[in-house]
Amino acid sequence: MKSITEIQNFEGKRVLLRVDWNVPVRDGEVLDPERIDNSLATINYILDRGGKILIVSHITKEGESLKPAFEYFGSKVPAVFCDDLEAIPEAKLVVLENIRKWEGEKKNEEDFAEKLASKAELYVNDAFSESHRAYASIIGVPKLLPSYAGIYFMEEYQNLSKALSPAHPFIFILGGAKFETKIPLIEKFLKVADQVFVLGAIAKPASETELVNNPKINLPVGDVAALDANQETLEVLNLKITNSKFILWNGPLGKYEEGLTEGTKKLALMLSEICASGQAEVVVGGGDTLAVIKELGIKDKFTFVSSSGGAMLDFLATGTLPGIEALNSV
Repeated sequence: MKSITEIQNFEGKRVLLRVDWNVPVRDGEVLDPERIDNSLATINYILDRGGKILIVSHITKEGESLKPAFEYFGSKVPAVFCDDLEAIPEAKLVVLENIRKWEGEKKNEEDFAEKLASKAELYVNDAFSESHRAYASIIGVPKLLPSYAGIYFMEEYQNLSKALSPAHPFIFILGGAKFETKIPLIEKFLKVADQVFVLGAIAKPASETELVNNPKINLPVGDVAALDANQETLEVLNLKITNSKFILWNGPLGKYEEGLTEGTKKLALMLSEICASGQAEVVVGGGDTLAVIKELGIKDKFTFVSSSGGAMLDFLATGTLPGIEALNSV
């Protein structure tokens, strides 16, 4: 997979840049601009080397506009907004309307991918968090243009890849609410990790499977259906992570959405101290996990904090994503 940093001169070229600006918006205001900010390194890299950019992104909600994200971005970098794929202006930086406005995106229609590709000379994917989707702007366009991974895409890829061949002892901590989506991860990391902690709302369904017979599996101490991690569970966790060299954590330890965050916060602080001391590398991810870390103001104390959501889970389970495969095939 080629990185955009392999190119030193974009003079005279337009880059179709796929980013993920699917950010929370309320009353037209961006509530959390992190994903927009993550794309700035790649955008500035291209602009500083003489290139022009057509930014392509999406908003999940049907019919919603990308304009609030554009307006936040435009306060940092001058840009032009365009909602007509047939009439892209000759500006240095153009932001296209929500790409899911066009039906050909989700269906990965060849004609639509060709239309997108015709607007640029190069393609860059900086949307790791969308690269588990087989959409036109993710896997269709790379077949038609010289294609590269963006700077933030490479950060996600390189840091999450550490979990595939980690230093040992390696502890995997998995929480969250949807057990069925976590089964592939548990099965994968039982082969890689020294210990796997299955906590949060997924602990109860896990306790009803054959997983309980695996000596690597750790469930909450006491009530596996508890709504938050108790002190005994946290003490066991602390003992294990204190002796580890690599820790991967995804998902809260309790019913985060109902305000039961104490166990998750305590674990976040424990892991941040371990990482900050240099004793172990700690990679974390998941929307609720990320929210707790931001609330505590300790994001910079971890080796890496992923913002890629479902793509992180898919990548960890399989070691690749459709978007990665698309970039590797060119």
